[in-house]
Amino acid sequence: MKRLFLLATAASAIATAAGAAERTKFDFWYGLTGDLGEVVAKHCQLFNESQDKYEAVCTGQGGYDKAEQNTIAAYRAKQQPTIVQIYDAGTVNFMLSGAIYPANKFTEEHKLDIDWKGYFPGIANYYATSGGDMWSFPYNSSTAVFYWNKDAWAKINKTSAPQTWAELGEDLKAMKAAGVECGFAFDFDTWMNLEQFSATNNLPVASMDNGYGGLGAELVFNKTAFVDHMKDFKIWLDAGYAKIQTTQVGKNLVQSFADGSCASTITSIANHGTVKNTQVAGLNWDVAMLPVIDTTKRTNSLVGGASLWLMQGKTDKEYEAAAAFLKYVTAADTGEKYIAENTGYIPVTTKGFDLLKQEGFYSDPKHTGREVAIASLTASDVGPLSRGIRLGNFTSIRAEVRAELEAAFTGQKDMQTAIDAAVERGNQILRRYEQTYKGAALP
Repeated sequence: MKRLFLLATAASAIATAAGAAERTKFDFWYGLTGDLGEVVAKHCQLFNESQDKYEAVCTGQGGYDKAEQNTIAAYRAKQQPTIVQIYDAGTVNFMLSGAIYPANKFTEEHKLDIDWKGYFPGIANYYATSGGDMWSFPYNSSTAVFYWNKDAWAKINKTSAPQTWAELGEDLKAMKAAGVECGFAFDFDTWMNLEQFSATNNLPVASMDNGYGGLGAELVFNKTAFVDHMKDFKIWLDAGYAKIQTTQVGKNLVQSFADGSCASTITSIANHGTVKNTQVAGLNWDVAMLPVIDTTKRTNSLVGGASLWLMQGKTDKEYEAAAAFLKYVTAADTGEKYIAENTGYIPVTTKGFDLLKQEGFYSDPKHTGREVAIASLTASDVGPLSRGIRLGNFTSIRAEVRAELEAAFTGQKDMQTAIDAAVERGNQILRRYEQTYKGAALP
């Protein structure tokens, strides 16, 4: 009897091992790094543990830029992953790559029930085609918000964050007189300084509805209120109201706010958790929507973060496994809730947002204020200039703008000259991109 029991146990173990070995594997590459990268890796682990048919083999690529570059190179070598996480700036590159399996088509062909209309418009519109079809799955989403130190504002007898940029300028001057050494920290980032400013004030970054109208778009932000906005930043810097805070000068925006050395900054809502986890004891702070030029004309802010793209050229089994994974990581409970609870990112659907509200997520002191990001993304109906920015090689354009802003803020150029130079070189990038895809039309 004992021998029979041992034989049965051994047979069961062999069967279990065989079952495990028969799992269908597929590759998922992601761009997030550090703590956020660990959250993605854990998400993969949770999916793998939730069932025994499929296995997500998840590999970090060391950054968003590298994830995009490595995937395109791998596709050319026919070694592409099944799913890849691509950041917002890479959207148009992937749409025109000819290498992707559109999400809306995938869900239809693999019986994946996704309520596309349930996504917040400010998020969905960024990743959708001109016809409104979703070609990728929003995964980790954010927007920019204003972080402010309540105690610093109390020194000038104010209990609310500034709603306009003019008001912020007045507050910074008053706080300086009240002994606040650094009222505002900023850097050369274009997502916050140019893109979010333009969206919330309904200003164009480029012609043809910020590029959504076609590859012939040209940059125009050197002719908008953005120039005066940056001139104001330079005035604040020179007057000692504000400081440039980058890792090159010792600390970044989040660090300078969390340690109390600067009274305000603008950064992603995704950094909300980082501030909570690293703040000095007693820091009394909150977040608010970005200041605007005119509060009566506020428009929605832009989504940041990344979405999940399916690649062409994989097997039916791999796509079957990918469908199960996407169902898991996009669900309100196993997807959006998990991302929100473990990062500063926000839910991407109304269902996910409602679930978090019902469970008291935003009532928890650790998370209070994160709902401001949703309010910002839904501050208006999405319009042609607040839908997003669809420009080829936008990462390279951002680099040109950053370089010129740094030159202006460090006194090497006057602001108009610097921004004109950024536009000129950015338009050269656009023309080369247009030539590369000559005859192609944006979907």
